[in-house]
Amino acid sequence: MAGNNHGHTPAAWAGVLIAFVGFLVAGAFTVMAQPAGFWAGMAIIALGGVVGGVMRQMGLGQPRTPAHSAHEPASASTSR
Repeated sequence: MAGNNHGHTPAAWAGVLIAFVGFLVAGAFTVMAQPAGFWAGMAIIALGGVVGGVMRQMGLGQPRTPAHSAHEPASASTSR
């Protein structure tokens, strides 16, 4: 657990910040009843996921550890 940074990586920060801006844009245009602006905000949200994924592929995300699964405790994977 000590080696886990819980997603505090440049890829995670960039993806979340871009998606948050998209959420704000979509919300503002929803209140203004402007469907085109709403869908532009939704596109920005999707762009956040794409940017985060690309940055992770570039090595700016959290490294994968094949020894641990998200659905089993760490002690179970070391006892094999």
